[in-house]
Amino acid sequence: MSKISINRNPPGIAAGARPGVQRDPGGRPDAAVPAPAYAPSAEDLRIFIRVAALGSFTQAAEQLRLPRATVSTAVLRLEKRLGARLLQRTTRRVGLTGDGQAFLDRCAHVLDDLEDLGGFFRRLDGPLDGCLRVGMPLGMSAGPLMARLPGFLACHPALRVDVSSSDRRSDMIGEGLDCVVRIGAVVDESLACRPLGMLPLGNFASLDYLRAHGRPGGPEDLARHWLVDYRPNPSDGPAAFEYLDAAGRVVRMPMRSRVTVDNSAAYEAACRAGLGLIQAPLSGAARAPDLVGVLPDCPPPPMPVNLLFPHRRHLPRRVRVFADWVAGVLNP
Repeated sequence: MSKISINRNPPGIAAGARPGVQRDPGGRPDAAVPAPAYAPSAEDLRIFIRVAALGSFTQAAEQLRLPRATVSTAVLRLEKRLGARLLQRTTRRVGLTGDGQAFLDRCAHVLDDLEDLGGFFRRLDGPLDGCLRVGMPLGMSAGPLMARLPGFLACHPALRVDVSSSDRRSDMIGEGLDCVVRIGAVVDESLACRPLGMLPLGNFASLDYLRAHGRPGGPEDLARHWLVDYRPNPSDGPAAFEYLDAAGRVVRMPMRSRVTVDNSAAYEAACRAGLGLIQAPLSGAARAPDLVGVLPDCPPPPMPVNLLFPHRRHLPRRVRVFADWVAGVLNP
């Protein structure tokens, strides 16, 4: 009776070979080399980064527009293939383990390199694709940028833009934003900054307010007037009227206020209702038929406009192109 040879190794591995080890073409046992290392997919890395930033599988799934099961499976796949626990799950929160933090620190750089490689042979002036998540102030999203956005998208028909509008400082990482257009001084040093231009401001009041309180003739009259207090962030200081004197120095005059608002839409609405003076962008308030310019000899200092984005070795091309476009809109 002939003997039957049984290969107990998994399919694809020769008899007598050890799983996870490859031999050279000659099959010599003393020339074994390690099997190729596992390379995570770019999609799994993006999912892991979003879950880590938000501390939630559910929120990550909502932002990425994926089923929650897909997000959970991607992270489990990473952990299994890497042989390390990346996230610590509890009933209330998902947090990074020590290995997870070390892995996260490398992920962003890897994704940047992958994106650069993916576009290596594309024309530098070619159309963009993918999704660009942008944060911007309410006034800009409802003003010049949104009005010009159709022209930008016409040049990039495969690009989708998600706009998040708020006058408050955004949590870029937590909200999954690629970049943020911000007006005013930059206070978050953890973000990279590209200046886009300056936004000229003017002083305005409603006709009803001027009929009730008179028109201020100069800074010395401000003590008997009211100012709408604009505080988009809880840490912002109390209401004050700021203007440039004849020498170009910024003068700050505290003023009394009866109403405080945290967004530009309410700011202009309070002014139209006769609740006080405002200092608003000339591009918007100057065109409002029910608002009147006041104190032309005391112009407010223009406010810087910046594009903020996470520190990266390579800024994604869609962010660079978008920044150039915004700069062109603000500085025609």
